[in-house]
Amino acid sequence: MLAAGGTGGHLFPAFALAEELGRRGYPVDLITDERGDRYGTGFPARHVYQVPAATLASRSPIEMAKTVLKLGRGVKRALSIMSEVRPAAVIGFGGYPTFPPLIAASMRAIPTAVHEQNAILGRANKMLANRVTAIATSFEATRGIDASLQGKVRFTGNPVRDLVIASASEPYQAPEPGGKFRMVVFGGSQGARYFSDTVPVALARLSAEQRARLVVVQQAREEDLDRVKRAYAEADIEADVQPFYKNLPELMALAHLVVARAGASSVSEIAVLGRPAIFVPLPHSLDNDQLNNATQACRIGGRLVYRAEKSRRGAFRRRDRPLDAVARAPRGGCGGGQTTGAAGRRVAPRRSRRGTGAQITRRSGWSASRDEHTYEGNQQPCRCPATSGRSISSASAASA
Repeated sequence: MLAAGGTGGHLFPAFALAEELGRRGYPVDLITDERGDRYGTGFPARHVYQVPAATLASRSPIEMAKTVLKLGRGVKRALSIMSEVRPAAVIGFGGYPTFPPLIAASMRAIPTAVHEQNAILGRANKMLANRVTAIATSFEATRGIDASLQGKVRFTGNPVRDLVIASASEPYQAPEPGGKFRMVVFGGSQGARYFSDTVPVALARLSAEQRARLVVVQQAREEDLDRVKRAYAEADIEADVQPFYKNLPELMALAHLVVARAGASSVSEIAVLGRPAIFVPLPHSLDNDQLNNATQACRIGGRLVYRAEKSRRGAFRRRDRPLDAVARAPRGGCGGGQTTGAAGRRVAPRRSRRGTGAQITRRSGWSASRDEHTYEGNQQPCRCPATSGRSISSASAASA
């Protein structure tokens, strides 16, 4: 049985594990919250159960009491589900909806595990860490895990869906001089507004010649669709703007540049696809997990971490910068090659269905040439290893 919060960052790695378990003949059930499979992914589960859950986000005693009561109702419901299903194991993928089923499973002495997608242990997983049988991590250096718990930690990487693996088989096609330049921009439910406000304005500052080359695919909230489409039309930029793309990995595989938040699944999937990317971490996320993800990417070969509030035009602020400069052809092509884990550890000689996410391929993306990476704005080194002469998939990391 798998348990996951109702956002893509939690559901997608659970989805990937469900696909693999299904191939091995294991039936899978999913427990999530009232949001269920709101992304319409068609989660590969025998049954999807929903339990009451709430986030401990307020310091108000009244709100905290309400949250505890709701989680208590969730545990009661989860105990009933455990009696009905009798799972062999329960694996949680983060988010407070995993709290009731993992607590219920531990009360029934069912083996349990949590998977942490981010570079820092999430709050729900931290609350569960003492109770579970094992802790799986996407990054080798995951922060926030007590030393006393290190014996149950396993570095697995972040599972990615079959759709991503299939899309990753497409070789990277560098933009031809004067040819179309394809961009994909997405930010999830919390990040799309920022990109709606900034990316069309930034791209409109490019020269007319460069704007004519652009083909933009951008995710935007329903309430922002009209103004974003209008902004691109006024700038004479070809753009497709939608609130959600079910085939996002396929679109990213066709892109010359991806601009995205630095959620764990986004970082992992872009790395497996091996496409140049600019990461813009959500500045107000709990525990600053997205900045930690981007910083980890920097340390294993990322280009720069931008303080985007210092320069809202970010990587596109120069009108004379050639588009091709931010999407150089991968060195050595995109076939074969070594795939390395989140901290440089080799995971597999080639991409596979069971290949973990949070993987950076040396053969793809943007060629880094600096020996020291800095946070633009404060000019403090991020202590990344020298990457002169290496090619990387996460071209830039940006902090909004």
